[in-house]
Amino acid sequence: MIDTHCHLYADAFDLDRKEVEKAAKEIGIEHILLPNIDIDSIEALMSLRNSDSNFYRAMMGLHPCSVKSNDFKEQLSTIKKQLFRNPTGYCAVGEIGLDLYWDKSSLDIQQQAFKEQIEWAKELNLPIAVHVREAFEPLFEILDDFHDTKLKGVFHCFSGTLEQAHKALAYSGFYLGIGGVLTFKNAGLDKFIPQLPLDRIILETDSPYLAPSPFRGKRNEPSYLKYVLNKMAELFEMEEDYLRKKTSENARILFSL
Repeated sequence: MIDTHCHLYADAFDLDRKEVEKAAKEIGIEHILLPNIDIDSIEALMSLRNSDSNFYRAMMGLHPCSVKSNDFKEQLSTIKKQLFRNPTGYCAVGEIGLDLYWDKSSLDIQQQAFKEQIEWAKELNLPIAVHVREAFEPLFEILDDFHDTKLKGVFHCFSGTLEQAHKALAYSGFYLGIGGVLTFKNAGLDKFIPQLPLDRIILETDSPYLAPSPFRGKRNEPSYLKYVLNKMAELFEMEEDYLRKKTSENARILFSL
């Protein structure tokens, strides 16, 4: 399996990162993809990536919740230099997008940051890892303008509606990242995910966040991806081994692994 979105460099793993890595490898995870947050996370992310650059793959981008009016342009400048210095060292531009859950007043500058980073991805022929929370409509408006044959990516940690899933997948080259939310009661994702094309789905944990049942509310980790896979097999009524292979194949195609 491939955990396509995981913050294993975060402080939450400082005491047992090697043990968490070992547990991930023991259940068959062969790659962990590390999305960046802001300029303060770059050092920890790159240190972990460099510890095993085959197992860990890095993304580079500015998270929408880190887009602040006082410094977002400076942050973008620093992150762009990091990315363009060695673009082949990254598997995606991410995580980027829009988030109106915490702060609706910053929509304008979030849009500016998102658009600029999309341009980077197109210039470097890299996919984007899209974060979207309570902002599907303004995000779709941007993708409607920017999408072309050069743009591809994933709606990370997808938790939208069936209609929003269809809209997301209408952009050729885009996938849905499915994680622990799939196992949550009343989340709704389990009601329609079997209606979606399997060749456009990849798996993720978003560790240390959004741990699947039966660990909901606790720290998430890559080895818990097996619970997402198990739930997916139940819903699709397919063998876990087939789903494991198919979702990993999808991830390899999107991220050129």
